[in-house]
Amino acid sequence: MAGKGLEGDRQFFADGAGAGEALTLIEAEALEDVGLTGPESRRQVVTRGVRLNDLVGKRFRVGQVECVGTELCEPCLHLQQLTRPRIIKDLIHRGGLRADILSGGTISVGDLLDIES
Repeated sequence: MAGKGLEGDRQFFADGAGAGEALTLIEAEALEDVGLTGPESRRQVVTRGVRLNDLVGKRFRVGQVECVGTELCEPCLHLQQLTRPRIIKDLIHRGGLRADILSGGTISVGDLLDIES
């Protein structure tokens, strides 16, 4: 939902998400490198073949949902406590992307991530 996040998600903000709180994404390649699954990463969307760091400040679409990348989603101590020691070091600058949702819609497994030019 635009400006709020993924309906039903633990990070859904009914009163409005702050900048970068609506959606988090992470690269499958980074997860494979460090031996984590998508759910273990605590990110909402796992991508493949897209350099998410390059999307800071850019508009893109996942399925029907239009987004804008706001900042890198660096790994945190909470993630390390839930997974394993040194995960912060292993994922630094590869922990994903925080994004705002500009227009609502549906995101489904297998949807493409399209970068707007």
